[in-house]
Amino acid sequence: MIARQARALGALACVAAFSAGQAPAAEFGMPGGPEPRNLVDVMGRLRQDAYDMELLISFGTSKGGSAGHLALALREPGEPDDWVYSANFYADRAEEHAQGRYTAELVTRVPKVEYLYGTRSSLGPTAEFGLDFGEAYKRSVVGVRVYGVPRAERDALAAYFARINADYRARARSTEYHHDEVRYDYLRFNCAKTIGVAFKYGAVYHQLVVKEPRLLPGLTKPVKAVQANVPTEMALRLMREWRSRGRAMDVVLYKKYPGSTWVDPRAEAKVAFRDLPNRFPSVISLDFTNDEGEYEDFDNLYAMYLLYNLGKYSVALDGDTQLAEIWRSKTPMDYERAAHLAKAAARSDSRGFLRRLPFIPKGQRVGDSPGKSDLYDSTGAGPVKQIQ
Repeated sequence: MIARQARALGALACVAAFSAGQAPAAEFGMPGGPEPRNLVDVMGRLRQDAYDMELLISFGTSKGGSAGHLALALREPGEPDDWVYSANFYADRAEEHAQGRYTAELVTRVPKVEYLYGTRSSLGPTAEFGLDFGEAYKRSVVGVRVYGVPRAERDALAAYFARINADYRARARSTEYHHDEVRYDYLRFNCAKTIGVAFKYGAVYHQLVVKEPRLLPGLTKPVKAVQANVPTEMALRLMREWRSRGRAMDVVLYKKYPGSTWVDPRAEAKVAFRDLPNRFPSVISLDFTNDEGEYEDFDNLYAMYLLYNLGKYSVALDGDTQLAEIWRSKTPMDYERAAHLAKAAARSDSRGFLRRLPFIPKGQRVGDSPGKSDLYDSTGAGPVKQIQ
């Protein structure tokens, strides 16, 4: 099975390299450069667990106001890798994005290995490193894996993403999921809303709350932001929906590679990936403008503690060996216990932070450290298996 996956993923890599047309770079963690040598085996090891889909929550990379990103990986029978569906930030019809950016689709679809660790893109040379592919070189990603999802539901989700793309190409307006033209909008039709409407209307999650901001002239940006769907809030809503359907969940933390010297030439601030903040994506709260690691709001603490409690594995990249390492966390808690303990710890710790006095927090946050430390492994037991 692993051999068949290796051949198929190797073929995907060849297609990606041909499509991107980039010459290999010497440095690890750069676009066009080498990928982890054991990546196929590592990802194959994770796929030995019989999950059906994975919600991918990407950390934010700005100092304040980092909502992060949300994407969905679907496991399709017979495919060597999961397919990641992700809202395209540049599919907004803006004139400055019409040239030199990938705008063919509103919802991109790429293999998960490419989305997380690829250094070449099957979308072509206009795809953006660290956004459309190679996310883990820029920021950490938390994957919530879901078990027991019927094939029909996964097919319905994929079909709805295809429907959104068809509406985008047709410049459709006033659909059941959006009241304006179907195109990307950071506040009105963003990544969180894209995933949310696919579940609400495609998978028929009638009770799922998806905000439909109707922005009035003169509203300030902070007021508009309060009306927006944000990744962490949408993720928590979906997790509650899955719990109500009796579906098991666990978490994989794909750690940010801390050594990438790549500087996006099209970014306003010329900062190497390794020096960008790696900030847990905040809910709308007073924490939203805080610096990396400074979280005091109950909802943010609850989300971080819940994801930690559900943790099963972490994956980290070693730049010296150019290998990926899988680290075991612990046996993940079931959702009910994980949520109960996270809620109690978040309530206590939030009060402790507000008192501005020294105290020992009760909860443990997901993804606090960008390096090999804190890889869900508080015992120092090390990797489950370092696959050569």
